[in-house]
Amino acid sequence: MKNCQRLFLGLGLALLASGCVYRINIQQGNFLDQAAVEQVKTGMTRSQVRYLLGTPMVADSFNKERWDYIYYLKKGRTRHIDSRRVTVYFEDEKVAKLDKPSAAVAAEQDKSAAKVKNGRTY
Repeated sequence: MKNCQRLFLGLGLALLASGCVYRINIQQGNFLDQAAVEQVKTGMTRSQVRYLLGTPMVADSFNKERWDYIYYLKKGRTRHIDSRRVTVYFEDEKVAKLDKPSAAVAAEQDKSAAKVKNGRTY
């Protein structure tokens, strides 16, 4: 009987200890502020885009005319992931095209990011 009690006590302590594992926040890339993304327009120079959005996360070495801005955040133990992606295409050193999330998707991402920032994601 004592062996059985020790076993249950050991399992109980192991179960409690497993719930105390700290998980770090994982952030990659630069946070993409939607207001800054909206300011990027066709015809802007590379330096203007860099001023608004920062240095691109991925500068394709095979295609110098494309910059990819990628942001990823996983906060601690939550299953929620906040990710964004903006791609800027250049032609003759000026912005030719911009792939960005729609206004509705961007608003949802901002709402989600605010929850993650305030620690209220479950």
